Amino acid sequence: MSKSDVLLGLQWGDEGKGKIVDVLTPDYDIIARFQGGPNAGHTLEFNGIKHVLHTIPSGIFHPTALNIVGNGVVIDPIIFKKEIDALVKMGVDVKAKLLISKRAHLILPTHRLLDAASEASKGKNKIGSTLKGIGPTYMDKTGRNGLRIGDIERHDFKEKYDALVEKHKQLLSFHNYEYNLLEFEPAWFESIEMIKQMQLIESEHYLNTAMASGKKVLAEGAQGSLLDIDFGSYPFVTSSNTVCSGACSGLGIPPNKIGRVIGIFKAYCTRVGSGPFPTELEDEVGEKIRQIGREFGSTTGRPRRTGWLDIPALKYAIMINGVTELMMMKADVLSDFDTLKVCTHYNYNGKVIDYLPYDIDPKYVTPIYEEVKGWGCDLTQLTEKEQMPKELLSYVKYIENAVKTPITIVSIGPDRKQTIKR
Repeated sequence: MSKSDVLLGLQWGDEGKGKIVDVLTPDYDIIARFQGGPNAGHTLEFNGIKHVLHTIPSGIFHPTALNIVGNGVVIDPIIFKKEIDALVKMGVDVKAKLLISKRAHLILPTHRLLDAASEASKGKNKIGSTLKGIGPTYMDKTGRNGLRIGDIERHDFKEKYDALVEKHKQLLSFHNYEYNLLEFEPAWFESIEMIKQMQLIESEHYLNTAMASGKKVLAEGAQGSLLDIDFGSYPFVTSSNTVCSGACSGLGIPPNKIGRVIGIFKAYCTRVGSGPFPTELEDEVGEKIRQIGREFGSTTGRPRRTGWLDIPALKYAIMINGVTELMMMKADVLSDFDTLKVCTHYNYNGKVIDYLPYDIDPKYVTPIYEEVKGWGCDLTQLTEKEQMPKELLSYVKYIENAVKTPITIVSIGPDRKQTIKR
């Protein structure tokens, strides 16, 4: 029996998971998304094409791999249909290559309205939601009110839908939120009809049977470990478990069937939306990183906050995920800097610590930096690890020594070809 490898982000999302899944897909038979929803934006670049996926796994462009949307994912039918239509236009046989778990939950138009109403009511305390209805959908899931993909095949689906919408309308009236549901419902039901034509499966049976027959599976995470509902910078987090254990609950894979755990991180840090960010640079250096790295959200278009690499946070994410290997993204973005800084410790209430504490509010935490020599040259044309400048190699080794985990890939540009395997 083969094991499932897991690929996830170790920071606040946007680490470049989509690119790496696309690069690794030829080694796998099945790519399976295990949590999150259209709040994710996985950007792939190849053959001069740039494509952003929100719900569909990033292996969809490879002719050999099957792609599964797991039970832990929440699906907005309208966004899902747009994604599928765009892929069909590009010649992808989506019906043959995409399978959807019957246990995945549906995002209703009223979930999106509730998301917007809730965020608006928080004023300056807002969490920086993508307003895609993710939070309210997961709330209905845990509140045992949710609608699932499997329900669309039931004769009483419309009654179940109407009953849930009625509940949502009561909540919206509590928020005094104005809306017109008729703007969204026709497109939503049209998209449901399209989903009915897809392959709807019991993904836990499917995946375990596939692994038993020796098929190779890669579980693809969305968002990042520091946005995990339990272990992230709560309450400025997403609504799902983004860590490795989420692959077990989001796909129905037992823990003893997890193989490699691949952690993706940027050579620096970014964060979208609100919440603490110890190494944030609110100066021209931060702006320079943002512009060179094109750090704008692929789902929202919002400018991302930028900062230096944070080792205590990275070590924390490696620990809770059981990461076996690392892949460092966007090394090319730091090419213009003579000197780089790395946060190695925090000053936490007057005490020097090397781990991520419960509260990383700037009132309690000040980063302590070490300086490292930059490489000061363009990396984007490199093709072999032997061509890597010695300063980049020493940056890689510096991180490996600090976090006690090997870095197996260094990404030097957005295209799938700009990837150096070590």
